[in-house]
Amino acid sequence: MPKDLASLQSVVLAALDDLKAVDVKVLDVSRLTTITSVMVVATGTSNRHVRALADAAREAAKGAGFTVLGVEGDSDAEWMLVDLVDVVVHVMSPQTRELYRLEDLWSALPRRPKAEQAGDSA
Repeated sequence: MPKDLASLQSVVLAALDDLKAVDVKVLDVSRLTTITSVMVVATGTSNRHVRALADAAREAAKGAGFTVLGVEGDSDAEWMLVDLVDVVVHVMSPQTRELYRLEDLWSALPRRPKAEQAGDSA
């Protein structure tokens, strides 16, 4: 993990921990997508808590000199996304997290087609 990525991840996790985020998971998605390297998924206990956690992650990253591309989902705070380029932070209500199950979606590597696998042995 590049130093800047490790530093950014550390800053984000500390901010979420400071505000008592629930069930924080770090997903290395670098082999699955080119849009980001790491996704952090966390749960807030209420819409206000979700908003506070997303704001804390954004402010901590910005304060440490990292780029903040944007924040989505501020209107209802059921699911907020903080795009920090190499790290994307998803903060959700418990119901929303259970519904979308991002950890399951992003944790499995896609399988190569059998024809492609057979060609590897030649």
